[in-house]
Amino acid sequence: MIYLLLIAFFVLLISNIPIAFTLLFSSFIFLHEWGMISPGILPNKVFNGINSFPYLAVPFFILAGQLMNKTGITTRLVKFADIVIGKIHGGLAQANILSSIIFAGLTGSGVADTSAVGSILIPAMTEQGFDKDYSAAVTAASSVIGPIIPPSVLMVIYANIVGISVGDLFVAGFIPGVLIGLGLMILAYYFAKRDNHPRRTEAVSTKEVLLTTKDALLAILMPVIIIGGIVGGIFTPTEAAAVAVAYALFVGFFIFRSLKLSDLPSALLESVKTTGTILIIIACAAIFGWALTILRVPSLLAAAITGVTQNPLIVLLFINILLLFVGMIMEIGAAVIILAPILAPLVAQLGIDPLHFAIIMVVNLNIGLATPPLGVCLFVAAPIAKTTLERVSRAILPFLAVEIAVLFLLTYWPKLVLFLPNLLGYGG
Repeated sequence: MIYLLLIAFFVLLISNIPIAFTLLFSSFIFLHEWGMISPGILPNKVFNGINSFPYLAVPFFILAGQLMNKTGITTRLVKFADIVIGKIHGGLAQANILSSIIFAGLTGSGVADTSAVGSILIPAMTEQGFDKDYSAAVTAASSVIGPIIPPSVLMVIYANIVGISVGDLFVAGFIPGVLIGLGLMILAYYFAKRDNHPRRTEAVSTKEVLLTTKDALLAILMPVIIIGGIVGGIFTPTEAAAVAVAYALFVGFFIFRSLKLSDLPSALLESVKTTGTILIIIACAAIFGWALTILRVPSLLAAAITGVTQNPLIVLLFINILLLFVGMIMEIGAAVIILAPILAPLVAQLGIDPLHFAIIMVVNLNIGLATPPLGVCLFVAAPIAKTTLERVSRAILPFLAVEIAVLFLLTYWPKLVLFLPNLLGYGG
């Protein structure tokens, strides 16, 4: 019956059926053959999959990102990044990566980062003389930082499923996200020196620096308020998401004065579309996870891995390889919902810190956003650069190598992940 479920899943997946319906239909086929289908069981299980208060944070964080984007904050952040780092070898490529690090705190979405930052910087980079494939690759590679540096919708989903603190997970994401950004910057610097990439040479007035910095700080303040409020016990993650929306409205209407009432319907509509996509995947993945539980897949997988080795370092290597493969072929939200309940208890038995493993899983699966052949960020970046998916896929390989190197550094040096959480009282 395990083979039936998995064969049905992969056949539907390669048939280009949307992931939510792939999960639902493969579960239905298995449950029908198992004899466990009754008129109300599927709707009940699907509803229970999203009937959780913490999931209310998802639409609020998405709406906050949409509102901040409507204020024109992306342009301001790109300008700020160019002023800060544009004179370094690599110029706009360096600004692109720094923009992704800053922008991550506003949207928590790799795809949103690719679209927003890429639509500004990819044309600007190609106009300056950067290769268009390289420009798209830098944008897609740096966009994976979005769901790692908080706030992150993916972290909210993971924390809700596994039962760990969203606040701790948010805090733990800072250093890994920054490390990936620094690694990409070093590689961009190498390519700039080797290929003589252009960089900004003109001076910027003090007045322009101050104005640009002020605008950028107002944007950067939002994730600071969110994390500070959660860690300080002022509000819950769900309340923090609502506060983020209120802050975005305040900044857009009264500080920047670039947000108009006419912008709200489109922001709400886009938020509803994105939220609906995420929640239907969560709902359908819940019933698929239930089917896996019926088949005792978590315990069987745990027994299979521990039967080979009980060395935590080797187990983490196996899991990283598995997750890198899964990240290439499956939507990361669905992957978390299916695999987190299976893998988290396994690593806990081996003495691996649950927060450390959470970051490993989040970082690993996010690398899949930019990994050929199905990395979603590649599909977004290639049309913006007016090039092909194949060309961008080749150009991004060195950047993926850096991200995987950082992943293994985080895997085998847990203090990098746990330093900030421990500093703020995690485990105390």
